[in-house]
Amino acid sequence: MNAHESSAGAWSAVRAARRAKVARVPFFVRGIAVGSVAREHLAALAPFPRALRIGAAGVHALDDDPSDALAHVNEALREAGLVRAWRDELFALPDPRTLAPLARIERAAARFWGTLTLGAHATGFVRGADGRPSHLWIAQRSFTKATDPGRFDNLVGGGVGLGQAPRDTLLREASEEAGLSPSEVGAAPAGPWIALARDVPEGFQQEWLCAFDIELPPGRVPVNQDGEVAAFRCLPLADAAALASGEQMTVDAALVTLEFLLRHGGLPAATHARGDEAARLGAELARLIVAPIEVARR
Repeated sequence: MNAHESSAGAWSAVRAARRAKVARVPFFVRGIAVGSVAREHLAALAPFPRALRIGAAGVHALDDDPSDALAHVNEALREAGLVRAWRDELFALPDPRTLAPLARIERAAARFWGTLTLGAHATGFVRGADGRPSHLWIAQRSFTKATDPGRFDNLVGGGVGLGQAPRDTLLREASEEAGLSPSEVGAAPAGPWIALARDVPEGFQQEWLCAFDIELPPGRVPVNQDGEVAAFRCLPLADAAALASGEQMTVDAALVTLEFLLRHGGLPAATHARGDEAARLGAELARLIVAPIEVARR
C-alpha cells in the first residue's frame, strides 16, 4: 500500500477507539465501578451467587479481594466459550481512577469483564539526513496470533502484566519481539497515554496505551525472537500513514502511529491539502488522550 491508496480522511482506528454499541452493565469491586459485563452474558453468571451479586444496577463482586473467586468463574466462562484466547497470564484489576490494584485477573478474561488494562507500544523510527524521522519500522503479526493475526503493528507492543509498569513491558517486548537490548530502548521517551473503550470480539477493550518512541540507527534491523512477528518492514512515513489510516493495522497500533506522525509533522502533504485533515485528526486524537498517572509510568 502507498500513501495514495487510502483516503486521508479515513482514520478508521480513531472511529473504532470509542465504538461501543453492545448493551453492558457496570461491574463493581468494593463498590467501585471497575468494568462492565454484556447484558446478554448475565445469565452465564447466575450460577455463582457466592462470588457475585447480580442486580439491576450491575454485577458486584462479593469479596473484598475477588481474585480467587473470579479465577473460578473465569474457568467456567472459558469452558462455555465466553472467555477466549486463554493466556495463563495475570493482569492487575485496577481502580480506574487511581490504578491501585484491587485484584488479579486472567488476561484473557479482562475483556469479558471490561476491566481496565494497560499496554505499552513503541513506534520504531529512523531519522533522515535532515534529522527528522523519515521511516517507521512496522511489524506484521504472526498469522497464528490469537488476536489480529497477520495485521500490521508497531515495532513493539504488549500488555502490562501484574506487578509491572509500562517501561518494564517495553523492555521485555523489545527483546522478545524485536531482539533489541535494554541499552537500545531503556531511554526511550514516553509519549501520551491513549485511551480505548470499544467493543471487541472478546468483549470490551478498556485500555490505556502508553506510547514510547524508539529510535533505531540506519542499518539496525529488528529480529523477532518469540515467533509472534511474521516480518518487519521499514516504511517511508507516507506509507506508514497510509497503513495507519486504513484497516490493515491493529487499532492500537494505528492510533499510536498516527499520534507519532502528528507529533513529528510526518503526515503526507496530501493530508493537509484536503481541508486540513491533519488538524481534524489532531482534535479527534486529543479526545483519546488521558492525563499521565505516575504510578503507572514508573
